Amino acid sequence: MQIVRDLFGIVAIFDSVYKRIRELLIPPKAYSWQTLIYLSLFSGIMSSLAVEKSPIRDLISFCGWVFLIAGTSWYTTDKPILIPGTNMPVGAVVTGFLVSVFAFGHERDIITTRTIVLWPTISAIITAIPEFFEGSGIDYKRQIPKAEIRQRIIVLVGCCLILSCWLQLYFTVDKWARQYPSLLADEFNRSVFVVRTLPRSTKIPENGAIILNRLQPLVEQQITARTWSDVERWLLEAQERVRSLGEQVIENLSRQSGKEVREGQVQSVEEWRLWNVDALVNSNNNKNSYRLDLLAKWKGPSSNPQSYHLRKSCQIDPVSRPANAGTLNIQTPGEKVIIAEIACEKAAKFIPGPPPARK
Repeated sequence: MQIVRDLFGIVAIFDSVYKRIRELLIPPKAYSWQTLIYLSLFSGIMSSLAVEKSPIRDLISFCGWVFLIAGTSWYTTDKPILIPGTNMPVGAVVTGFLVSVFAFGHERDIITTRTIVLWPTISAIITAIPEFFEGSGIDYKRQIPKAEIRQRIIVLVGCCLILSCWLQLYFTVDKWARQYPSLLADEFNRSVFVVRTLPRSTKIPENGAIILNRLQPLVEQQITARTWSDVERWLLEAQERVRSLGEQVIENLSRQSGKEVREGQVQSVEEWRLWNVDALVNSNNNKNSYRLDLLAKWKGPSSNPQSYHLRKSCQIDPVSRPANAGTLNIQTPGEKVIIAEIACEKAAKFIPGPPPARK
């Protein structure tokens, strides 16, 4: 007998679930929210079967969105559930999201930055609209809400506007970080609205290091295996020569970045023009050698009024070698000559403040 009772209990549970599902899926009458949802599904299927980029497809898609928004709004407002601590129904949030996606999304990216930013404000407006009408269905009339309701609406809309502003600020700062990644190497201790949630990385600005790494072989190519006298003359004009090479490097990086953006490989990096290349030469009279400092100076915004720069030092020493075909300006093979050897640091160094003045 107990087995029979258990079986009847299971059947009763399934029957109850079936009735609830049937009430949810089968419209009680033609004029219902289920009808609108089914019309939106039908419009979506017809839109997917229509010819691409045609007015008919756009019209069907538009009708599908209208049916979906209307049906969702109707279903969620029958028995509204308020968000705890507010007078905003959950249905208004869902409907506001659909309206925001419909108005500001597109086929490639359904959810865009503008969709997220305007979602709270649209939801607040949807919550406020019914307060200006009295009645239901087609039998309604306009009204001015009572004072306490108007106050509640103003507070709700104002809070949602502030939330939208904070969301916009987040996306703006994120865009700056992607376009100017060197900003992430800075300090944010004195910022009143940007908070670093992770410990500051000791990693130097990547783009500045890339510039110096591209510049280094060009400088080495102009110095390696040249006679010492030629190198000393080159060092007299090192600042102008390095600046010219640095401009070429930055131009090539900007062109390469633009090409990658057009091919959809990476996001745009617009900070190359905010870097300046310079050089400093220091002589060591005791060893008759020179130190060439390759500098990448940041001209963009910084928490330090004096900004910062990256430095990669190269040691240039005279070395006696037999002349060969690879030695420039030497016509007598086998002759002992003094040529230059250059050795640069493997990694650039991050230095706060401007570089030292040229002596």
